[in-house]
Amino acid sequence: MPGYNARFIHTNNMSFVYWDVKAGYTLPEHSHMHEQVAHVLEGTFNLVVDGVPHILEPGKVFVIPGHVKHYGTSITDCKLLDVFYPVREDYKSLT
Repeated sequence: MPGYNARFIHTNNMSFVYWDVKAGYTLPEHSHMHEQVAHVLEGTFNLVVDGVPHILEPGKVFVIPGHVKHYGTSITDCKLLDVFYPVREDYKSLT
C-alpha cells in the first residue's frame, strides 16, 4: 500500500504488524474476522471505526472488534503497532 511499510511477526495465535506510515496516506475502509488492537507508537493517526473518528496519539490504543468496518489516515508520519487475533494467515505470505 502506498505510504505504508510493514514488518510482520506471527505466533501460533496472533499477528503483530509494525507499520511506518507517511503523513497523509489513507488505508481504505475494510473489515476482517480478526479482533484488532491498534496502538500508536509515534505520530497522530485518525482511525474511523464504524463511522466514528478517533484521533490517536502516542500511547493510545483502540480495540476493533472482528467484522467491524474501519479505515484510517495518518495525520503525521506515524509508527503503529497492530495486533490481530487470531493469526492473520493472509499476512504470512507478506513476511
